[in-house]
Amino acid sequence: MNTNEMIETVATLLKDRPLDGWEVAAATSRLLSIEVKEQKVDTFKCSAPGGVSIRVLKNGGMGFSYSTSMEPADLARMVENALVGAGAQTPDEHHAFPEPRPGSEIPGLYDEGLAAVPEAEKVARAMELERLVMAADPRVKRVRKCSFGESTVETRIVNSRGVDATCRGTSVSASVSAIAEESGNSQMGWDFDFANHFTDLSVDRIATRAVAKAVGLLGAAKIPTMRCPAVLDNYVATEILEVLASAFLAESVQKGKSLLVGKKGTRIVSPLLRIRDDGTLPGGMGTAPFDAEGVPKQNTILVEDGVLRGYLYDTLRARKDGVASTGNASRGGIKSPPHMGVSNLFIENGTVPFDDLMAGIGRGILLTDVMGMHTANPISGDFSVGAAGFLIEEGKVTVPVKGIAISGNILELFQGVEGVGNDLRLYGTVGAPSLRIAALDVSGE
Repeated sequence: MNTNEMIETVATLLKDRPLDGWEVAAATSRLLSIEVKEQKVDTFKCSAPGGVSIRVLKNGGMGFSYSTSMEPADLARMVENALVGAGAQTPDEHHAFPEPRPGSEIPGLYDEGLAAVPEAEKVARAMELERLVMAADPRVKRVRKCSFGESTVETRIVNSRGVDATCRGTSVSASVSAIAEESGNSQMGWDFDFANHFTDLSVDRIATRAVAKAVGLLGAAKIPTMRCPAVLDNYVATEILEVLASAFLAESVQKGKSLLVGKKGTRIVSPLLRIRDDGTLPGGMGTAPFDAEGVPKQNTILVEDGVLRGYLYDTLRARKDGVASTGNASRGGIKSPPHMGVSNLFIENGTVPFDDLMAGIGRGILLTDVMGMHTANPISGDFSVGAAGFLIEEGKVTVPVKGIAISGNILELFQGVEGVGNDLRLYGTVGAPSLRIAALDVSGE
């Protein structure tokens, strides 16, 4: 059964019910996952999950249920379960379904030719990635994990207020972990890439970056504790921004679980920083024409020249604040109800070439990896994590360093930004360019 048949079947079941509103979301998909090891296929998984979910509104209660079976008895049971859920919930006058809003077409989301690419060619792409990594440098001794994945998804969302949104999308990705060894020292370098079209996925680029990370840290030394200028490469800057991501969600703000509560209109970070969430970004992993409620995604400026301009909203949270949804309802799949999430959240690209960020630093640190950034406190912004990178001396990268820790507060760290690189990269749905920080506490020996 395709998404249109699913929607029509379930909508018919709902139309005769005494409800205050309803929503039906249907999705079909095809997923492929390949892992290779030593030029042999290690795992090959193919699946085609699909299903339908509903939300029903009755007397201020919102009920949710889903079904992966299209049997009439199972669909009837799904409707009953959602009605029970609506009755059991604490009523909230702000529960509602969105009205239709004009959105714009986003080209390039669907690769018409992906289904015709032979599976042998996809396996070959993963093997080529492994081969490129092993051939790049004699110090690379093995590949821990080399994978290729793809997904093709079709989604349709219809509600009782007239929303009817359909989208088809494809995505392909590849990743690799390279292990480099020298003089009894071992280091790992990981990298990945993502594209909507098969031909746009570059395994050369992934291999080059993963190997550079692995061999770059060989022979890493320990350094004494110091407070010094620091350059965060775009990966580390992204990891730190990711901790801040939930603070921009209106749900976190309204529940008092955000370090940005009450800070709208005030300067929260360096005036050099602009942060936005763009659900329409070409080639973004979080790009789509509409969100999990059928509201058009949009490009929302969150921080402008260091000043907090606003938050991200879904329908419920927008109604609580008397504003419009920013199209930030997201869904982990047909089995979960919509929740708040970012689309493509990033610090805007700057103009400073990467090497120039280090100019004038007599002694400092270039951070290329942080361990355990997810342990940072998203409410206070405090963090203390392990890190690795390189020493900067007289404006130049000199020796690799390991066994260090960095600590501080995320907002204070971003307040200390005095240079923004021109190398913006998104790692998943969050991204940043490299950043130069005036001073950072680095714990060493």
